Amino acid sequence: MSDDKSIFSRIDELVAEEHELRTKHAAGQVDDADEQTRLRALEVELDQCWDLLRQRRAKREFGENPDDAAARSSDTVEGYLN
Repeated sequence: MSDDKSIFSRIDELVAEEHELRTKHAAGQVDDADEQTRLRALEVELDQCWDLLRQRRAKREFGENPDDAAARSSDTVEGYLN
């Protein structure tokens, strides 16, 4: 179970990793394929974090326990755009 603060903390970590990866790529320390693979994984995990926060807020808004929210699979979260 995660609280909002820990989810935001994880989002901050993922964003920092994304920036570091882009910096390393620009410096030639990471090749294009590795950068794209990791960026895609970061994007999916960020989407899962934001989705979990939205679920928690909705539960709170409707008088439910936000701790009952659960991270959804990457297939579910990424399927929202299709």
